[in-house]
This record gives sequence, C-alpha cells and structure tokens, in this order.
Amino acid sequence: MSLLHTPITLREVEFRNRAWVSPMCQYSSRNGAPTDWHLVHLGARATGGAGAVIVEASAVVPEGRISPDDSGIWSGDHVEAFRPITAFLSDHGAVPGIQIAHAGRKASVDAPWRGGRKLGADEGGWQPVAPSALAYDDGWQVPHELSVSEIEGVIEAFAAAARRALSAGFRLLEVHAAHGYLLHEFLSPLSNVRTDRYGRDFEARIRLPLEVVAAVREAWPAELPLSVRISASDWVDGGWSPADSIALAQRLGPLGVDLVDCSSGGNSPAQQIALRPGYQVPFSSAIRREAGIATAAVGLITEPLQAEEILVAGDADVILLGRASLRDAAWPLRAAVELGVEGDGWPSQYLRARPRLPAPAS
Repeated sequence: MSLLHTPITLREVEFRNRAWVSPMCQYSSRNGAPTDWHLVHLGARATGGAGAVIVEASAVVPEGRISPDDSGIWSGDHVEAFRPITAFLSDHGAVPGIQIAHAGRKASVDAPWRGGRKLGADEGGWQPVAPSALAYDDGWQVPHELSVSEIEGVIEAFAAAARRALSAGFRLLEVHAAHGYLLHEFLSPLSNVRTDRYGRDFEARIRLPLEVVAAVREAWPAELPLSVRISASDWVDGGWSPADSIALAQRLGPLGVDLVDCSSGGNSPAQQIALRPGYQVPFSSAIRREAGIATAAVGLITEPLQAEEILVAGDADVILLGRASLRDAAWPLRAAVELGVEGDGWPSQYLRARPRLPAPAS
C-alpha cells in the first residue's frame, strides 16, 4: 500500500489521499471573484485525483490582494461565485480548501507575465500596508505602517473571511503567513521594526499571526481542519529562522491548528535559497518532530517515489504539489499507477486512458 494514497483524517474531514494541490495564484479573477478559468483549472485537479484542492491566496480585504487580478473573499459576491467550484471539487472526491491572505507591502503590483511592476492609482493600484514603513525593495512602494486600531481591523477581516469561506462550501482553511506577505512581515525582524506590542521582540512579532489564528479558529467550525502556511526561513542572516518556526508551531497547535504548511522565503530580495529537489522537506520534518504537529511538505517535489519516501520517512504527513500539478493535472492518478495502487480513483470517463499497473515482482 502506498502511504501517499492512504487516506488521512484531520478533525472530521477525511482526505482520500495525501497528494494535495497547493494554493497557486492565477491572476485571473475579476474584482476578487473566480471565473470560468478557476472552475476548469481547479476542477481538473479534482478529477485528476487530488485529495484536496486549495484555492489560491484569497484576500480578506481589497487592498490585501497582490494584484488587481487576485482572488478575494471579502464579500458575499465572492461566496456566491465560489459555490459552484466547491460543489464540483466535492462531487469529484477532492476536499475544497482555500487560503486566506493579505499581501501587505507586496500588494498593488501587476501580474507576473506583465512584469509584476508596481501600479499607481491611475492604473488600479493602491497604497500597500505593512507592520513598518519599509519597502520590500528599491523601486517598490513604501507601505503605510498599520496603527494598532488598523491591526485590529485586519484580525476581524481574517475572521470574517473564514466565515465566508464556510458559507462558500470550503472544508479546509489555510491562513497565509508566508512568502513575505502581511503576517510573515510581522513575524520577520527584516520587515518588522515596530517598538510597540506588535514588534519589540520575538513574542511581540508573533502576536498578530497568533491573534489572527485564534480569531479564525473561533470563526471556523470545530469539526473542520485549519492549516497555516509559513515561510520556515527567510534565507537571510538575521531574518526569520527555522528555530523561530519551530517555536511558532509550538504555539499554533494549542490554538487549534491542525497542519503547518512548510514553505520558505519571499520576504527579502537578499534571500539565498539553496534550491534542490525537496529543499524544504527538512523544515517540515523538524517542525513535525519538534512541535508535535502534522506538517505538509512543498517545493520541488515532482516524482511519485520521491513523495512516497518523504511520507514513509516521517518527514511530513501531506505532500503539496505546486508546479508539478500545473504540468500534470492528473499527477495523483499517475502516481497511483506508478506506485501500484489498486482502486486509485480514476474517473469513469477516463478509464480507457488508465495505464496498466506494473506487473508484480516474481
């Protein structure tokens, strides 16, 4: 039996396997609402056998989008637009998930394929916000430093987004605290130089992410799982570290977080990332072991046997597929065949294309 294709249960939700689709921005929304692109894109990964399909970073307020084309969950219109998508994902065996987010100082830029440049107000842009008035890099907008009352508004916006996500039909919720976006910006000393209760030291810098998680957990039903994506390292000397991530994860579990999604980087252009297959797996392994919490591994995990070995070694509980899923929407189905799994979930409409299982060893 393949561990990758063994079901896993978090709270009262059973996932048919441990090969899930990572949230990936599509820059194809209209005023935050999903389009036909999302239905086809996300739906294809459900019919492709994923255990969960997680919708891209969806902003909790309009100014929390990365670009004007980003997904959002700040209004009832978004709830209605997502319902056909969550229904399709559920009907085809995938747990529908959504990542709720705020882009912070990395907001108000164009889509990557249009250069990702900053946008002025006359181009549909807006004033980014952040823990401190520090631009991400030269040429980026200097963000507005959030006041304490504005921080309180951010917390409520995340909680309200959780309630809307439930109404839209999602059954897995992820809080985005990675990749240099707002909650990560509060965590890292590279981007948070406040001197008040939200920035003096480690305890102060983790305060907002923990308050957001607590508010989201209260708004999200007790029977449904909650995940948090973190950047386990800034990959910059003096920045957020793997040890910090372990300490944070130890606080997340008691707040009702069920899974820590272990990514890295994104908060500084000075980062030096040692890219290699599975380069972030050591983070998920250490957090799982030291914090006693389930983890998801993500990043340059491309082959079924590689994913299987990560799980068997106890380095993660779930594999999140990013670019591998973009290249192959049916990656979990292909993996099942390669790993010799019977009853692997191929849709009836696709059975004629199903490869034969490998012959058993003599």
